[in-house]
Amino acid sequence: MKQDSTLGEGLHNFVDEATIREEMARFENPEPGRIREILAKAREKQGLDPEEAAALLRNKDRDLDEAIFETAMHIKKAIYGNRLVVFAPLYITNECKNRCAYCGFKASNKELDRRTLTSEEIKREVEVLEDLGHKRLLLVYGEHPKLGADWIAQTVRDVYAVTSAKSGEIRRVNINCAPLDVEGFRKLHEVGIGTYQCFHESYHRPTYEKLHVSGPKRDFLWRLHAMHRAQEAGIDDVGMGALFGLYDPVFEVLGLLHHAKQLERDWGVGPHTISFPRLEPALNADIAYNPPYPTTDHEFKKIVAVLRLAVPYTGLILTTRENSEFRRELIEVGVSQLSGGSRTYPGAYSDPEYDRPDVQQFCVGDSRSLDEVIRSIAGDHGYVPSWCTACYRLGRTGEHFMELAKTGFIQKFCLPNGLLTFKEYLEDYASPETKAIGEALIRKEVDNFPDPDRKHLLTDRLARMEAGERDLYL
Repeated sequence: MKQDSTLGEGLHNFVDEATIREEMARFENPEPGRIREILAKAREKQGLDPEEAAALLRNKDRDLDEAIFETAMHIKKAIYGNRLVVFAPLYITNECKNRCAYCGFKASNKELDRRTLTSEEIKREVEVLEDLGHKRLLLVYGEHPKLGADWIAQTVRDVYAVTSAKSGEIRRVNINCAPLDVEGFRKLHEVGIGTYQCFHESYHRPTYEKLHVSGPKRDFLWRLHAMHRAQEAGIDDVGMGALFGLYDPVFEVLGLLHHAKQLERDWGVGPHTISFPRLEPALNADIAYNPPYPTTDHEFKKIVAVLRLAVPYTGLILTTRENSEFRRELIEVGVSQLSGGSRTYPGAYSDPEYDRPDVQQFCVGDSRSLDEVIRSIAGDHGYVPSWCTACYRLGRTGEHFMELAKTGFIQKFCLPNGLLTFKEYLEDYASPETKAIGEALIRKEVDNFPDPDRKHLLTDRLARMEAGERDLYL
């Protein structure tokens, strides 16, 4: 594939700065009555327009902010119940041709220890992750011409090929890699990737071009249309995101929403997931230590809540950039997926000298082990950790999944399937303390399960798991 900064020439910029400015200007200081109207609409689970999201984000009344949080909690519980999807990132390479001012992997960072995992090294990393209990991975790649779609596809095959003791296998591989052409995405689709994830970083084009100094990533429009090409190639689950701290956070949220709406117009379905990482310190990236647009924890919490109201059926992903205490807060206002026990450089999971700033992309805020994260999810929140991949293997993806989700499907199928994967984790990987907490939660969930037919199926499968069967779902 051609690797220069002209591939996006002639493509349409559907995230129009003037439109977003107008939407922001309409609600410089929104009236309390208007905020309440927007929250009433949000409770109908039909989503919000970008200008309505702008009004909520620009609200200055702390009491109304609490109403925003409460409404987000209500929507999350109504759609997702008390289930949280768990995954881990697996960094395959930190080699990169781009010079992104905020990133430790940038090409000009001569102090970074560059590494690309071999097939054998990938196997070792996956074995460690499987032995911890992971079933869902996000593979992360730098952007380098020598590491194209064929090579990425082979690394996906390498991951799927690894099985280990107990129920050790990876059942869902999502990837975060540089934008490809349609043929490149088709190769990834053919090897069975789940979600293709690509963050636009900043939707404000002057900021984007200023911070992406050189390299193929500098091409704003080529990156903006990456999801469209992935859809054309048959990848109907796509994940987008913005890096908060680079520009005005209200602008970035509206950029995400306009991007989502364009996907829905063109392909019938918006993003499967949205991520919202905050800028964190990175080696030799001064801007990462001094973000131009820092967001307070309160502002960031409101961003998460407003995204949940604006795109109620889209998964919201929380990474380990945030510390454990703040992650507990964010889970309650809209997060539906989170990483656990994450490490952010190639070879990190099998590295006995973990915590090396000379190789990692950014500093991790939550350094708890996977077992500690699971114990907190189940014990502190009463949520069910889920590694479920049934929908993907049964073809319930993209537009089909969204249609099902709007009928209450997540509560009917995803919760019991989540319980089954949680049971699998407790049987094979959990510490005694986590297992005791988890078993009590499963008993409570089964007792309260409203559908008698599915309750019978769930009880049967849980018993079969105790007898040694694995990978069961409804």
